[in-house]
Amino acid sequence: MSDEGIQTVPEQWLNTQGLARYLHIHEKQVYALLKSGHLPGTKATGKWLFSKRIVDAWLEGQTRQNLSEVRQRSRRSEGALLAAGSDDPLLSMLIAAAGRSVPGVTIFSAVTGSVEGLRALGEGYTDVAWSHLLDAEMGSYNTPAVISRYLGDRETTTVHLFNREVGFVTAAGNPKGIAAFSDLVRPDVRFVNRQEGSGIRLLTEARLRVEGIDPGQIRGVDQPVCTHVEVGLAVLSGKAEVGIAVGALARLLGLCFVPLAEESFDMVLARKTFFSRTIQSLPDILQGEAFQESVRTLGGYDFARTGRIMN
Repeated sequence: MSDEGIQTVPEQWLNTQGLARYLHIHEKQVYALLKSGHLPGTKATGKWLFSKRIVDAWLEGQTRQNLSEVRQRSRRSEGALLAAGSDDPLLSMLIAAAGRSVPGVTIFSAVTGSVEGLRALGEGYTDVAWSHLLDAEMGSYNTPAVISRYLGDRETTTVHLFNREVGFVTAAGNPKGIAAFSDLVRPDVRFVNRQEGSGIRLLTEARLRVEGIDPGQIRGVDQPVCTHVEVGLAVLSGKAEVGIAVGALARLLGLCFVPLAEESFDMVLARKTFFSRTIQSLPDILQGEAFQESVRTLGGYDFARTGRIMN
């Protein structure tokens, strides 16, 4: 084929202002990236020019990780942290209290379940993992053996936040008389389960194994929800006869509560994150008279070991 038959795509060049608009960042950040040596560009007649084609390739490569690290450093310097993992009504109150009492403190928290929270921490996607995973062999929660399954060799610190009661949540007065896991296989009982990877789901599966109960025999086990509130609302609305949640939720919604276990609810974090003022503020808030007074009517929580470093 002759050269006349080949259509070439003209190179598109951007100056610093054009690149800033293209990347949706401030022009000063363009110069900062140039100074750090991360941004591919060339100088012509004293001005910076950038090939859009090369910039696109750069965005697809290692620079995304570099930008993520820059955002991580910026977030920490401003007192903000990302968190993921387990769910508890008290946790939402704690995060809100931290935002009110400590200037500049912000925690963005996602309900993913304990396992996914730990995995996100291990992969560097979050700063904190909320966890309450039972080590069945040890009979305790969030042991180094359990944590390391999801974090590998990453060095972390586990800090205790509070103990909590969990158990069966049923309609007021417990009209079905639900008192044991064996009751879940009854044809007149529908169970509202939790999502895979949540501490409650793992606790449920462990107890079913011990009692030799096939989860497939339980109505509703394959239609999980993600939070304690969803469990309580399913029971309150009559969509399910029973679920497992914290006792505080049952009391809030006027439901019956049958205790099953006392869990240790902890936060797992990188050791360097432990010294941030955001993290340091949380045990102080939990142990404060004002916060404990606000949650006293909920019941079912124990703050005796709050702030203790578990490993």
